[in-house]
Amino acid sequence: MNYLVGVMRRIIFSSVLAFGFLSLQAQNNSTLIRNVQLIDGMGLPARHADVRIKGNQIEAIGQLKALPGETMIDGKGQVLAPGFIDTHSHVGGSLKKHPDAIADLNQGVTTIIGGQDGSGDGIDSIQSGIKQIPIAVNWATYTGHTDLREAVMGEKNLGRAATDAEIKQMQVLLEQEMRKGSLGLSTGLEYAGAYFSSRKEVIELAKTAAAFKGRYMSHLRSEDVALADALDEIIDIGRQAKLPVQISHFKLALKDDWGKSAQILAQLQKAREEGIDITADCYPYDFWSSTIKVLFPKTDYTNAQSAQYAVDHTFDADKSIVTRFAANPAYAGKTVSEIAVMRKESAAQTIMGLIAESTAYGKAHPEASGLEGIMGKSMTDEDVVNILAWSHTNICSDGSYGSHPRGFGSFTRVLGHYVREQKIMSLETAIQKMTSLAAEQTGIKNRGIIAVGYFADLVLFDPATVKDNASVKTPQALSTGIHKVWVNGVLVYENQAHTKKYPGVFISK
Repeated sequence: MNYLVGVMRRIIFSSVLAFGFLSLQAQNNSTLIRNVQLIDGMGLPARHADVRIKGNQIEAIGQLKALPGETMIDGKGQVLAPGFIDTHSHVGGSLKKHPDAIADLNQGVTTIIGGQDGSGDGIDSIQSGIKQIPIAVNWATYTGHTDLREAVMGEKNLGRAATDAEIKQMQVLLEQEMRKGSLGLSTGLEYAGAYFSSRKEVIELAKTAAAFKGRYMSHLRSEDVALADALDEIIDIGRQAKLPVQISHFKLALKDDWGKSAQILAQLQKAREEGIDITADCYPYDFWSSTIKVLFPKTDYTNAQSAQYAVDHTFDADKSIVTRFAANPAYAGKTVSEIAVMRKESAAQTIMGLIAESTAYGKAHPEASGLEGIMGKSMTDEDVVNILAWSHTNICSDGSYGSHPRGFGSFTRVLGHYVREQKIMSLETAIQKMTSLAAEQTGIKNRGIIAVGYFADLVLFDPATVKDNASVKTPQALSTGIHKVWVNGVLVYENQAHTKKYPGVFISK
């Protein structure tokens, strides 16, 4: 009898221990990332530390002991940083097709900001889309000015300034989006859909964004021939609407302005001293990607003098590549100069002819989209470096699943080329520009810093090997040196592959 009682006691005791262990294991369903060089996103020096993730947040930082049942990851002395925030992204439009967001994850990006250049998806559409097809990155958005114009004025009636009544209608729509969580107002003033808008129109809409503590981000009305006026406009918007204003993908795209970046940045700094919160983002390349039409800032596409001015002052025809041309696909991948030789005409005649042929093709094929595109060589590396280094510039990509390598390589290019090789800034400063500064300049909370209570968006990378591999010929080549990426505490990218996890969320202001 005593023997049986003893056996029963041992069984019960063992069961209690097992139950307690399982309960503790369930309670400690966390991940400990050990042995890393922690760069926390605030610009502070790297330090050796461990980081514990629990759920979607950072629970502890320091010299930590493993808990029972905890997932352990050896960082092997590599850098652990906050996930990068891309403040100007066009990847959102591709997330239904590419929910794994490899374009972002391969370079350490965990949050994208859409609605740029005046156009993007509405918030209801974004949120319903994420419910239908979960995504691997976080997504926040501005509300596009051109979208508002099309909704109120009609898509074919944008070649004029809005009336006061139309402005008020646009303000109502913008207010609705701000209440849903929009970061603010975005404009693409150089593009046809907004080029004819008045400064008053934009200021009044910016005031609506300001009423909700939102922000203003702008593809300037000109990045070349009228840059001075465009800078005056965005400064004036900040002054009158009393809200933070940010220059999208800041560049000096007029040959006559090359080498003047320090002088122009001093102008922006002076505006800041006057109380205007003006900032910028920049991608690390000296060539842009857009439509051929942007070479004609006055939209006078048949003006031979304007065409020649573009060739002489705003882009290099020998190094600017036509990336797509639906009317004649044979032109894709060739420079404007090469196409001019094929057509037996000058480069100026060629860009006019390409626009005319693309327009005619579009009319004959109204279902077609993305009819033409060009990667334009219009900047110098010296100016790119100065803009990147300005203390109020954060890093962006302006990227997509397209032909420009910036879509897959912007952030790793900064870390490899500009930090490790060119040494234009420290690694800690570069990461701050990709994380906490990006969050601050877009109004995103509780991300961009590795701190207790912040969301666990993290990237583990090797600073000695991190490198962009995307190029003009292979624009979607994956970066090397990015080893692991977490979004909201979930490992989503490892060894250049997606983990088939989709924890991305919509981020409301």
